[in-house]
Amino acid sequence: MRVLAVADSDSYLKWAACLLDDLPSGCVTDLVVVRTPIAPSPEQIAAAVGGRATPPVLSARALRRMAERERPDVILVACTGPVVDVLVSEVLHGLRPRPVFATGLPGISVPATEKAWEFRSGCDLFVVHSEREVAEFSAIAARLGGGGAVGLARLPFLRPQRAGGTRAAGGNRVVFATQAKVPREREQRERVLLSLAELAARRPDLDVVVKMRALEDEQQTHRERHHYQRLWRELGEPGRLSFAAGSMAEQLEQAAGFVTVSSTAALEAIAQDVPLLVLSDFGVSAEMINVVFEGSDVLGTLDELTQGDFRAASPAWCAANYFHPRERDDWAGLLTALVVGPRTPARSLLDGPAHAAARRRARLRVEVPPTVLRAGYRAKRRVRRYLKALS
Repeated sequence: MRVLAVADSDSYLKWAACLLDDLPSGCVTDLVVVRTPIAPSPEQIAAAVGGRATPPVLSARALRRMAERERPDVILVACTGPVVDVLVSEVLHGLRPRPVFATGLPGISVPATEKAWEFRSGCDLFVVHSEREVAEFSAIAARLGGGGAVGLARLPFLRPQRAGGTRAAGGNRVVFATQAKVPREREQRERVLLSLAELAARRPDLDVVVKMRALEDEQQTHRERHHYQRLWRELGEPGRLSFAAGSMAEQLEQAAGFVTVSSTAALEAIAQDVPLLVLSDFGVSAEMINVVFEGSDVLGTLDELTQGDFRAASPAWCAANYFHPRERDDWAGLLTALVVGPRTPARSLLDGPAHAAARRRARLRVEVPPTVLRAGYRAKRRVRRYLKALS
């Protein structure tokens, strides 16, 4: 089985690279990045793919040519929703023979949303990572139609061979994992930084690290309005904190504690038996992307953070959320059945005139060079000239 994986951002690239490693032996895989305004930097790419060969960054046209040349059995579209829709419905549409299109979400997806399903409804397999997520997305699929099967895969970076046994005994690091979308307000983020600084002052034996998904000048899956590194500089650096990008796994190897507002990295911490806190000061809700942690025993406050009060997750919660037995995973079997057996291609819910304008805008993101697209309204003429040259 030949599988081509396409990613558009750092988090999706990491997810795709790990997921390819979970395919049955004998599969031939290729991994590429499609060029968009949120394409990862060379440093982000290296951190995301680990020991894999550096994937090329391709334009939409070059991706199409590669797919025509390689004729993959499966294309794993590991991208943000609008890009998935455009690649499957337009850029890669009409390939013969038609490959199986698989997609999914790279982290915590509770609660399931109709929007996530609609953008990916042109794909034959939708991969999620807990039995709760399978149930919620299956209910959306039954209600809305479109799409294909919903498959279960344990999050690739929670595989048993990576979980546990690698953390140094007596770690002296507290790792704060940032999230681009939440909390939204500057003042809230400043409170987090000041609480981390207070912990560092109380516990000089600890190295308190702000682990970022991207440096200030790098792109990531979601736009970050108030970058922590910039805020810290503007606060006058009132304390001792370190800032780091790169591998979360490497940070956790030295960790004595972990904290986040909302991040899939919390699951990595649980897998490595690192005590943790998920901050609840700004609310526990779908908007804060932390509702899944209700009942986990790891929700806590900034005051508890300053005291270094980290804790272990509830075993019952873990069993229901992301730490199911590996034998329950069915995504690879579903994928193989789609490749070898008869199938009806998935039907996108976004086909038709009602969504045409939005799809055209999304297509610009994978056709126009990012430097042109980021220039805004002043670049309209250059955008038109560029699109004319493509035609």
